[in-house]
Amino acid sequence: MQSAKRISIVGSGYVGTTIAACFADVGHDVVNVDIDEGIVASLNDGRPPIHEPGLEELVAEHAGERLRATTDYAAVRDTDVTFLALPTPAEEDGHIDLSVMKAGARSLGAALGEIDGSHVVVTKSTVVPTTTEETIAPIVAEESGMTVGEDLHVGMNPEFLREGSAVADFLDPDKVVLGAGTDRARESLRSTFDPLVEGADDPPVIETGIAEAEMIKYANNGFLAAKISLANDIANICKEYDIDSEAVLSAIGLDHRIGSAFLGAGVGWGGSCFPKDVAAIIAAARDVGYEPAMLEAAVEVNDRQPVRLLERLREYVDPAGARVAVLGLAFKPGTDDIRNSRAIPLVEALSAAGSEIVGYDPVATDNFRARYPDIDYADSAAAALDGADAALVVTDWPEFADLDGEFDGMSTPVVVDGRRIVTRREGIVYESLV
Repeated sequence: MQSAKRISIVGSGYVGTTIAACFADVGHDVVNVDIDEGIVASLNDGRPPIHEPGLEELVAEHAGERLRATTDYAAVRDTDVTFLALPTPAEEDGHIDLSVMKAGARSLGAALGEIDGSHVVVTKSTVVPTTTEETIAPIVAEESGMTVGEDLHVGMNPEFLREGSAVADFLDPDKVVLGAGTDRARESLRSTFDPLVEGADDPPVIETGIAEAEMIKYANNGFLAAKISLANDIANICKEYDIDSEAVLSAIGLDHRIGSAFLGAGVGWGGSCFPKDVAAIIAAARDVGYEPAMLEAAVEVNDRQPVRLLERLREYVDPAGARVAVLGLAFKPGTDDIRNSRAIPLVEALSAAGSEIVGYDPVATDNFRARYPDIDYADSAAAALDGADAALVVTDWPEFADLDGEFDGMSTPVVVDGRRIVTRREGIVYESLV
């Protein structure tokens, strides 16, 4: 194995915490820098601030040894490379909000101004093309007094972490993208990722310029989001013809040019990445005079899917005054993340229609309750279904596939399945979305 590197990571959110724990696990010395004292204390105590399978064990194993956290940016001075893993949320018009990134770059630059020698700064956050070179690097350079390309070396390393499998995705990647502006930055990235590449099944390493690396992330997510929306469009047509969409999509997935991944039709995509990234690249494209019609259509189809779920419900139950169980509040199984969950537009529409809502999710209930405190919550799927006039299945948690006798407790057993995970059985009125 290559010698251990000293890595600093600015930001201890979903991405920052995951890559910190994984870098420590492959032998690097890692320090997380975050302004939140609670998160810093939690990490130093061996407890991650987010729910992610496998992460708790890694943080507990390496905290206090190869992994530590601090609120003091001065810690970056004793490291070889700094990764900026800060949030870039979407603004109302789709553009990314760089305020947190800029603040982090300023604090990082001020700390680097006290070092002798050079330093490598790598953008890990998802940013539109040219952001690293035209916005982030100049801020770090101005605050530090360093010169880009001389003693300040800049790179970009996009993340491809799926919530619910982020640790596995990082430790065993299908590709590693290293964008660099100088040979020094490129060599630093190579040596940082050598233990990961050597420990995986020979994933391809793509070395590019910085803007290309930034664009690869958007192209990746844009393509997958569009593929899901196309699958939903096809499945919606199948539904109107009373055709089994699963049989159709399974068949076309056998074509090696299409592939079976991301053909699961249903209530649509959500989360922190697809909605934000697709909106951001659409906005960026418009800024340079291009209308990305395919991506715009993908968003339009996705936004319609929750509406179609409610239309299916109305065929059997008047939502006004009805008690409706919403099964699944996280945007996907395996995470407690509710960002852009498909349950959000459904709960808001049901509330507007006058429904009595009871929500259930294996791990995301607390997060959803913080946003919607006025609806009821159950501690099990059975409790949510008890006395309900209808049930909407929004997230495909595996436990929902095992539901059977629990439906007998419903007042009227109407189940509208947005993920095709519930088994159709006698005694319930079952309707799939697609």
